[in-house]
Amino acid sequence: MNVLPLSYDPVLILLSIVVVLVSAFIALNISGMLFATVGKARTKWILLGALVMGLGIWSVHFIGMLASHLSMEVTYNTPLVVASIFPAVLASGIAFAITGRPQVGKTQVLAGAVLITTGIVAMHYTGMAAMQMQATIQYDPLLWTLSVVVALAASLLAMFLLHYSRSRLGFFWLKGASAALMALGVSGMHYIGMAAASFELPNHHTAVTNSIDNSYIAYNVGIGMALILMIAILSIRSETKVKSLSDEYDRQFLSVIESATDGIVVTDAKGFVMQWNYGAECLFGYSKDEITHQDVQLIFSKAYQELNLSTTTTDVSGKTIEVMGLKKDGRQFPVELSTGYWDTAKGGYYSLIIRDITDRRATEEKISNLVYLDSLTGLPNRRLFNDRLESTIGQALENGLVLTVLYLDLDQFKLVNDTYGHTTGDQLLMEVADRIKSCITKTDTLARLGGDEFILLLPSADYTKAGAIAQKIIEVLNDPFLLNNESVFTTPSIGVSLYPADGKDSEMLVKNADIAMYRVKEEGKNHFQFFTSEMNELVSRKSTIAMSIRKGLKLGEFTVHYQPQIDIETENIIGVEALVRWHHPKLGSISPAEFIPIAEENGMIIHIGEFVLRTACQQNKDWQDSGMAPFRVAVNISAKQFSQGNIATVVTSALEDAGLAPHFLELELTESIIQGATSAISKMQELKTMGIHLSIDDFGTGYSSLSYLKLFPVDTLKIDQHFTRNIHNDPKDAALVATIIQMAHNLELNVIAEGVETLEQLAFLKNKRCNQAQGYYFQKPLLPEKIEELYMNT
Repeated sequence: MNVLPLSYDPVLILLSIVVVLVSAFIALNISGMLFATVGKARTKWILLGALVMGLGIWSVHFIGMLASHLSMEVTYNTPLVVASIFPAVLASGIAFAITGRPQVGKTQVLAGAVLITTGIVAMHYTGMAAMQMQATIQYDPLLWTLSVVVALAASLLAMFLLHYSRSRLGFFWLKGASAALMALGVSGMHYIGMAAASFELPNHHTAVTNSIDNSYIAYNVGIGMALILMIAILSIRSETKVKSLSDEYDRQFLSVIESATDGIVVTDAKGFVMQWNYGAECLFGYSKDEITHQDVQLIFSKAYQELNLSTTTTDVSGKTIEVMGLKKDGRQFPVELSTGYWDTAKGGYYSLIIRDITDRRATEEKISNLVYLDSLTGLPNRRLFNDRLESTIGQALENGLVLTVLYLDLDQFKLVNDTYGHTTGDQLLMEVADRIKSCITKTDTLARLGGDEFILLLPSADYTKAGAIAQKIIEVLNDPFLLNNESVFTTPSIGVSLYPADGKDSEMLVKNADIAMYRVKEEGKNHFQFFTSEMNELVSRKSTIAMSIRKGLKLGEFTVHYQPQIDIETENIIGVEALVRWHHPKLGSISPAEFIPIAEENGMIIHIGEFVLRTACQQNKDWQDSGMAPFRVAVNISAKQFSQGNIATVVTSALEDAGLAPHFLELELTESIIQGATSAISKMQELKTMGIHLSIDDFGTGYSSLSYLKLFPVDTLKIDQHFTRNIHNDPKDAALVATIIQMAHNLELNVIAEGVETLEQLAFLKNKRCNQAQGYYFQKPLLPEKIEELYMNT
């Protein structure tokens, strides 16, 4: 066989190199833009880049083929010529899709280079197979392998340079170098591959079908170059537009973050500050030049300097947390930190929006204090105390421990307020709180419930320890308080309850301590007492009575009995005393000595008193209407009832409704009424003017001055039954009774003795010229009908 010689046109060779250089530059420039696009725009640029690169490779091959000359006619198989375009375009497209992602590793760069090399090689040898001529083509294996190696090496270097330079402004020469290496790989592979080919003439001729000559190839190459040029123009315009938009967005972004009052910081993936706005400068004191490229942990306190953004992004990104910021001068302050994260071709970035929450923390603390602290003393209030008590009970239950609750109330605190004013009262409360705190430890809780009530929680305090602390508190509070140059005295009453003996929940413990405290009040104050079950029973009964009085009045459970008052000389009935009785449907008969004090505490004594007054007036009128001789009915008036401004109106209404003449009504007043002497005298004078008889009940048991007797417009003194019963047992009581009788006579007052139970007592009273008497010696309190029978019999 004869080997045909092959010659080249230098101009066309140079043209082929220029074409591939331009194509590679444009394609690689497009690839460098891919990381900044998404969606359809990204797909469009991948297709355009693949088309430019594929057409460039294809054009180089066929320009090179036009540059080569054989001494025979050469045509090209049309299907293979067309098919040769696709390997280059497809391989380039896949390579761009891989290497154009925001984050690309070395493996992806290598894969892109291999794909482009595959496209170059596949296109070249498909194009060679498209040649139709009388000669056959043989390849030198060594040169064939060298052509592939050259293409791969050049493509690999080009892709690495592109990866390094694609997002770096001012690195235009690197992109140019990448394009040059790509051009070297394509043209080097082509011309080494041509050198590896030898054209030999066979002994027979081969028919040529479906072929195109070189002129058509030239046209196709021209069309390909025109497409490349058009895409180049489009690429340049798009890149300019994208850069312009990017610059505009950068300016807008910088304007937004600089105008924000919050600190806005952008760091790279390693946590080094890249952007720092004016708000951050104001917050931390660092200028932009001082902090840029510094570790962002510089602006957080040591407690938070182990915060690693790269490991906590998934936890805090898009969320808001509170940390302590660190100013340049070393001061710490609370900040609210919101973080975000995003990927770019340069790597990951973190955004930190930082807000100073010092004022908000202060406001929250004030609100918390209002909710949980007493505004006067700064002590925990009821809500916070209950929270701590619940928590301590839970710990005691879990660990098998005990705890103690002390309920403390100041004695006569109202008197301090009334005497010295509320400002002094407030000062007293604050000093009381300080003195109590001196008696307890940091693990104990002292709270103010309101008014003059305090409560203590003593964790792990048993009976002995609780008693010792209670006694210590009493001792420190018994010392005088010097307030506004005045010595002020107060004493505490303390009730104590223990967990779990006296209650297993907070409500029961506080309630039982309160019950024990009130028992101290009843027994003289200025002491402490532990809760007992008997106290609870008494309090329960007392509560039942207190709540039942109003209902009992409505349901007619209360009745009025009448005890005759006897003239000692004639032993005739001269009047009766109205006495209230109560028969409870469940508790049975309740003594007035039990329910009257309770009624005085809750104010129901006013309603009971009016009930008795109206009932007694009506009953006296009914007796008169029945033909009985008229006599007075005596009704007890409590101090609270008498202190009402409308007592005269109430009495007048009762008399008018019953139709009873005022001189048939006697009101018995206690000595405690004298405490308000000025108003008492005017009210008594008003009642006296109406024609009502007035008497002082239980005379000798109060603290009134004898001088008031000449001022009070009273008609009768009633000797208390305590003195009457002890006439023969105690000479002093006998002397007091005789003195009261003599004094009453000297003041021209009537005198009546209560509680006469024996003939000896009656004889003594008669001997001392006492006017009247009443008691069980004569009659016990009777129902109205019994009074009628008694009157008729006498």
